Amino acid sequence: MSVLAPTLQAFFTDRLIRQRQASSHTLASYRDTMRLLVRFAAERRKVEPVKLEISDLDSALISTFLDHRERDCGNSVRTRNTRLTAIRSLFRYAALRHPEHAEVIQRVLAIPPKRFERRLVSFLTDTEVDALLSAPDRATWVGRRDHALFATAVQTGLRASELIGLRTNDAHLEDGPHNSCHGKGRKQRITPLTASVVALLRTWLCECRDQVRDQVFTTRRGRMLSRDALEHRLADCVAKASNKCPSLRDKRITLHVLRHTAAMRLLRAGIDLSIIALWLGHEQMETTQIYLHADLALKEKALARTTPINTSPGRYRPSDTLLAFLEAL
Repeated sequence: MSVLAPTLQAFFTDRLIRQRQASSHTLASYRDTMRLLVRFAAERRKVEPVKLEISDLDSALISTFLDHRERDCGNSVRTRNTRLTAIRSLFRYAALRHPEHAEVIQRVLAIPPKRFERRLVSFLTDTEVDALLSAPDRATWVGRRDHALFATAVQTGLRASELIGLRTNDAHLEDGPHNSCHGKGRKQRITPLTASVVALLRTWLCECRDQVRDQVFTTRRGRMLSRDALEHRLADCVAKASNKCPSLRDKRITLHVLRHTAAMRLLRAGIDLSIIALWLGHEQMETTQIYLHADLALKEKALARTTPINTSPGRYRPSDTLLAFLEAL
């Protein structure tokens, strides 16, 4: 067995699980990257995966692997950069255990992430939100669940994983109503609830009181919702809402768009960016600033406060006949 195999195993068990206490999502992402990389390297080097050496994973092979995933497998630039982040994390760990491979490791760590175009965030207008919340059939159990879930998402800006994992004891509906959740990076935060959402959640939880459940939003059998099931329900409601609000047909709406919508509603209400960052659980303010770029209304309001530039349209005309001759050449 080469030194790469035990190093890779220790990277997961010692570094990620024991030291960093990485989330299950991080472990799954890093695991998939390493599995793809090891298979790719084994095919290129024509050796068994267990016999791969650290020197076999040089910068040239890593770059070829990333290009292959992007060009041949359809990975986006963001996914490519995520793969590179996992690989660099492994090699930083390997640098401490195997300094004899320092040259190879430093060359891999020097591979830069690929730049990409940042698109403006998509969000729903108030009219589109009303159409979406009216789409679920509230005469059915699933429709009432979807209505309460989407209303909570639009008002709180919770991530999909946070909505799925929201527990009944996390919904505080009495004095100072709020949701308490453990978000990305194991950070705990609270999000206040409006009176309308409190009424929806109170009615929904009363309806489900007889069922033994821990999560607020579950399947009809009381099981935890999956991300795919949630996106499927949202797509179904969007399709219905598009009949009343045609502008929804031009937008690709996911649960994260509902999170963006919550942020834009706060921004248009004049809430400071630092408060919005705390509301959404952003670790860096730069992440929250994307909403400033997306809101044209705020830019138009800022333009209206500026002093108009006093200038008149027209083209330059020389006052001298000699200059006129030269301009005409």
